[in-house]
Amino acid sequence: MNKRTFIRTAAAAALATLGLGFALSSQAAGYPDHSITAVVPFPPGGSTDQIARAIGPKIGQELGQGWVIENRPGATGAIGAADVKRAAPDGYTVLVASIGVYAVNPFLRANLPYDPAHDFDMLTIPVRAPNVLVVNPNFPAKKVGDLIAYLKQHPGKVTFANSGAGSSDHLTAALFMQQTGTQGINVPYKGGAPAVTDLLGGHVDASFQNLNAIVSYVKSGKLKALAITSDKRSPLLPDVPTLDESGVKNADVYSWQGIAAPKGLPKDVKAKLYHAIAGALNDPGVKSKLEAQGFEVVADSPEDAQSFVNKEMARWKQVIKAAHITLD
Repeated sequence: MNKRTFIRTAAAAALATLGLGFALSSQAAGYPDHSITAVVPFPPGGSTDQIARAIGPKIGQELGQGWVIENRPGATGAIGAADVKRAAPDGYTVLVASIGVYAVNPFLRANLPYDPAHDFDMLTIPVRAPNVLVVNPNFPAKKVGDLIAYLKQHPGKVTFANSGAGSSDHLTAALFMQQTGTQGINVPYKGGAPAVTDLLGGHVDASFQNLNAIVSYVKSGKLKALAITSDKRSPLLPDVPTLDESGVKNADVYSWQGIAAPKGLPKDVKAKLYHAIAGALNDPGVKSKLEAQGFEVVADSPEDAQSFVNKEMARWKQVIKAAHITLD
């Protein structure tokens, strides 16, 4: 290639890049011109649904358009996630889903109709919340060491309730048993509420429940908290030690939600949408409300969110394989 041809080629490439930049900027400048649909792949009323609705008004104010929640439950979130995968990557459809959809389903379900590693552009991890190891007050354990000793003395006898196979509380119990060399009985329920109800009634012995779901029962003495799965104590339960403090290492666990768009979202549209979501999460009124419910606001960058999801997928793949957990 001679010098003149090289210059013409370089100039053409620069103009093409410049034109692309103008196109993206123009797209972002006009975005959004109608409502954004936030797909929640679970029924109304759960933690994911609550978070999607909590940030909606502030996002609407920032972008000047509506934030419309559509609940599309089924197949542990797979139906709604697949719908978002098939949507246009234009910033008008996003997925608000939990840890299970992004980091657990791929290792529990065969023929999953979406691939979280390749089908989405992560926007942010809005919040996270630890689980709390709770037992019925009549269960003979006052601390984690007591529970571990009891489990070893009565292998396969202690019942652990959870909100469903493959749920955060189920996997946390599996990880706990792997790290302590113990064995209990997994008792799955159709949701966290019935699991807690049976725990309160003494029909099951223990559970790793989301902090926001059990904090009132712990404070009232209806449940006994032995440990929390966060890396530090929670201000909502300052007297409850972490698992690490209790001698159980490498068992820090958070239940979390992620917000994502279909793969291929233009960079400037992604930036504008992320800015609106992060602003809503960090709004003092929204943030204080979420923290009072036991959530920790994260609102990390799209890049950090994707890195986090990748690490979570690798972690739970190993736990699921070791525990031989399957749904199909």
